[in-house]
Amino acid sequence: MKMDRARLADFLRRSRERLQPQEAGLAAGPRRRTPGLRREEVAQLAGVSADYVMRLEQARSSQPSVQLLTALARALRLTEDERDHLYLLAGHRPPEGARAGNHVRPGLLYLLDRLGDTPAQLLTDLGDLLAQNPLAEALFGCVCTIEEPDRNIVWRWFTDPFVREPYPAEEHDRLSRLHVADLRAAATRRGYDHSSSSLIDRLETASEEFAALWQRHEVAVRRESRLRVMHPSVGLIEFDFEMLQTQAADQRLRLFTPPPGSESIQALELLRVVGPETAHRSHR
Repeated sequence: MKMDRARLADFLRRSRERLQPQEAGLAAGPRRRTPGLRREEVAQLAGVSADYVMRLEQARSSQPSVQLLTALARALRLTEDERDHLYLLAGHRPPEGARAGNHVRPGLLYLLDRLGDTPAQLLTDLGDLLAQNPLAEALFGCVCTIEEPDRNIVWRWFTDPFVREPYPAEEHDRLSRLHVADLRAAATRRGYDHSSSSLIDRLETASEEFAALWQRHEVAVRRESRLRVMHPSVGLIEFDFEMLQTQAADQRLRLFTPPPGSESIQALELLRVVGPETAHRSHR
């Protein structure tokens, strides 16, 4: 990413001028000739030299480091959106947003229920299933009898043979690689925290196939793909798979829509009538 020196300089200067000394925990003092904080005060709060702050505001500086940007954002009391803007202007990717873990916002549950004609699931970035709507349950089955730590789509794909049965055998290898590559991307974003490392360790111990694929070090965020599922009551259904990012950095909404004009549209409508009672026990 390229640094935009002119806009970075303007944003820093105007952010400094908007911030009052009292808001930054400083005494206002008498006879201030300029609005907001002085450069020296920003430098003191951020732990950098006043000369460097001046060069930043004059678009003459080298590219600031991530650590320096974090200090400046804190010193200037920037909001999360303003901080991300600062990072982008400086040529860096913004830090990851807040995580929600297993907490599901009521608005997302409401959205799942409103998607009555589309199978939809809410998962963490590691693949833990958090919620699904009735049509997704009819398609993939209920996981209510499965222990919560095992309600992970990657774990079940590599450890439960029944999960793969509805998918054409010739696609199993491709889907396995997609699971592993996406998990690799998520673990890296998380810095291999406890949750991701524990899941990877469990998978490497439980599945030789996963361990072999993990050694290939393939990485790819799964955003969209074509998926075919054989349902016992309505037959083969083909889907366009879409992965949407939610407000939380660690939660995703998965949608399964039939290709326009395909026979899968009628099959999905029949599935909506049949309901979850006849769904196979697999879930992906």
